[in-house]
Amino acid sequence: MPSLSDKLKSLGVQVGARNLPPPRRIVPTDYPIELVVPGSEWATDYGPVFVAESRFHADYRHGRVGLWPEVALAPVAGWLQDNRLAECGLEEIGFLDTETSGLAGGTGTYAFLVGAARFEGDAYRLAQFFMRDPTEEPALLAALTEFLQPCRVLVTFNGKSFDAPLLDTRYTLAGQPSPLPALAHLDLLPLARRLWRDRLPSRSLGNLERDILLCERTEEDTPGWLIPQLYFDFLRTGDARPLRGVFYHNRFDVVAMAALLNQMAQMLTDPLGEAVEYALDLVAIGKLFEAMGELEAAARLFDAGMQRNDLPEEHYWNTQQRLSLLEKRRGNWAVAVEVWQLAADGRQIYAHVELAKYFEHQRRDYAAALRWTTAALNLLSHPKASAAERREWLSELKHRRARLERKISGHNREATKNE
Repeated sequence: MPSLSDKLKSLGVQVGARNLPPPRRIVPTDYPIELVVPGSEWATDYGPVFVAESRFHADYRHGRVGLWPEVALAPVAGWLQDNRLAECGLEEIGFLDTETSGLAGGTGTYAFLVGAARFEGDAYRLAQFFMRDPTEEPALLAALTEFLQPCRVLVTFNGKSFDAPLLDTRYTLAGQPSPLPALAHLDLLPLARRLWRDRLPSRSLGNLERDILLCERTEEDTPGWLIPQLYFDFLRTGDARPLRGVFYHNRFDVVAMAALLNQMAQMLTDPLGEAVEYALDLVAIGKLFEAMGELEAAARLFDAGMQRNDLPEEHYWNTQQRLSLLEKRRGNWAVAVEVWQLAADGRQIYAHVELAKYFEHQRRDYAAALRWTTAALNLLSHPKASAAERREWLSELKHRRARLERKISGHNREATKNE
């Protein structure tokens, strides 16, 4: 039996879009992209592509931060766990950001504007590759490959989750090898979350640009959510004037990434220096160092954060707990006990529990362990104790008290027998 597709073909109906001619655009001669955005055509083996170039020199500051790394990138490389970032030259670091036809990803989404930059001589050279028509995609990808050829490291913002997979897909569909998998990939978003999760309500690039770099964009900037529709409008009308703000948005996203990397590197290299202004940032770096196994540095930062007047009370107690457990891991019992006793004075139940554990298992002083256990249970019976605290600690403490009472009773019987 003939299929529906066969029946349609017999009637002269074309199935699929493979042989359809490209849609005709109404292109106003007054407003092509070449006259709206300064740029030029680059020749590739796949045809020409429009490229807008910008250069930012060493004295340029994006807000309060320059683009050139002022310290070695080794601490950032340590967090990334990829030494290529520490070993490469400055000119081998590439920065990349895309503007796309949508946020869904997959084969139906393509990057119509790709901003890429690298340090070249005394300039931060930024190239924006633009598809005037979807048929120019192979040329755009080829030109991007050529631009990134000197690079060993790629820096993005949310690029591991979005930009890189999208471009890899586009390269595959275009029948070209992607240059991205061979590069060490530093995505600044996860690091930004580690550094500023507790202090800033949003870690988007735009908010970090404003709150960390202290840089405000002009009214020329186009909101990211609006960009896909503006490109579709351009494909339909050929009027490139609304895209001026899109190029501005993409350009300064790529610039902001370089400044943000510089700021992050300074913070991780000298966290007790001028680059770190807030106690919460000190504590955040301490947590990051702790995760990296740099426990001594983490302990110093936790202690420094607690000495600051701007550390919120909730974070003070959390940091104190973190410091005590870190010192416990390091075997610094005297320091850990001192911290627990200070925390116990502040009615912190975890500190009572840790002191009970210490006296039971390290000192074999069951009476002291029982006193700390009983004190913790008394705190839980107080009206100010929260339901969450009772759920977390009550059953464990009752079990501990019963065990300690048995140990003390058995010890006393043994002592009486020996007499």
